[in-house]
Amino acid sequence: MNRAGELKVRVCAEVDAWAEELVSISRAIHARPEVGHQEFFAHDLLTDALKRGGLTPERSAYGLATAFAARAGNDGPAVAVLCEYDALQDIGHACGHNVIAAAGLGAALAAATVADEAVGRLLVLGTPCEETAPQGKIVLAERGAFDGVDAAMMVHPADADLWEMDTLASIGLVVTYTGRAAHAAAAPQHGRNALDAAVLGYNAVAALRQHIAPDERIHGVFTEMPQRVNVVPDRVVARWSLRSATLARVQQLEARVVACLESGATAAGCEIHVTNLGVTEEVRTNRALTASYVANMAALGRTVGDPAGGAGTVGSTDMGHVSYRMPVIHPLIAVAPPGVKIHEVEFAAAAASEAAGQAVVDGAKAMAMTMVDYWTDSSVRVRARSEYESTSASGIDC
Repeated sequence: MNRAGELKVRVCAEVDAWAEELVSISRAIHARPEVGHQEFFAHDLLTDALKRGGLTPERSAYGLATAFAARAGNDGPAVAVLCEYDALQDIGHACGHNVIAAAGLGAALAAATVADEAVGRLLVLGTPCEETAPQGKIVLAERGAFDGVDAAMMVHPADADLWEMDTLASIGLVVTYTGRAAHAAAAPQHGRNALDAAVLGYNAVAALRQHIAPDERIHGVFTEMPQRVNVVPDRVVARWSLRSATLARVQQLEARVVACLESGATAAGCEIHVTNLGVTEEVRTNRALTASYVANMAALGRTVGDPAGGAGTVGSTDMGHVSYRMPVIHPLIAVAPPGVKIHEVEFAAAAASEAAGQAVVDGAKAMAMTMVDYWTDSSVRVRARSEYESTSASGIDC
């Protein structure tokens, strides 16, 4: 057995030694869901485990109360393994971030034991608030968390083992309509109806949906609504989420949507203020790193499929922001029956199942083995970097 093979045997044995605790941690996070930037229980649970594993976690890292960072290795290429642990409002861990957190923890604990021998550096990063703005990875990137990192990885639960998620770039908007209040019966002519402005804008967007690309999405809700029926409403607030296949295309879509929303304000004689909550880029999956991950999953007895076959999961994630900075992988690992998709109530139950526990263990092993490949095989690093630079230069998804 070659050196890399020996190290892989060791990291898998280390994950096995932690397996019972990793699954327990996953289920504990699942049982106590916390929304973005409020994940204090998960933060403490994960950092305590890192400390027990011999690492020195930095708690509340980079000025984020529920972020953390820990490192191992003193020399060589740096790989970050990322942990997410926020939940969804009302439906808990229906995205399975408890699995992501525990698998990332296991990969980090295992890889840390061989980092010096493999001549590599490890960063395990706790990244809060993936589900809502401001998203953790974007804030962490702005604050230097990824400086000096050469590649990054995580696994995301789904209903199938696939080598990537079908991701879309996204933009979030907060839209505030301001009109003029008036008595609805005594002097309606003095009023300017902000609700009319918002509804007209919503209907304009509904018409726009007939003329957007099949892979584009527009979602909107009213978050602040008038409560008195006898007063002309003077304020309405809405939230919009726009998605498209690439960063460039979602920015083009934003201009069209904003024009629709502004038309409603113009028609109703109201003012409009649009706040851009930020952009989440599509994930540019690195095929060279993916090939290593797929081979390592095969060694564990799991066949990783191609999402092009129609079994994929569509969504947006701040991992896309990281992928614009370095080679990344964001594969899917099965925890739910086929057809049970993320953000569904049924998926929340699946995220605490026996299959989810196995996914924690297998995901940790596959990522740790992939880190070994990256550290010990210069050809993997060269191919990964070359592909990343080529994709970045072309401006297209790989």
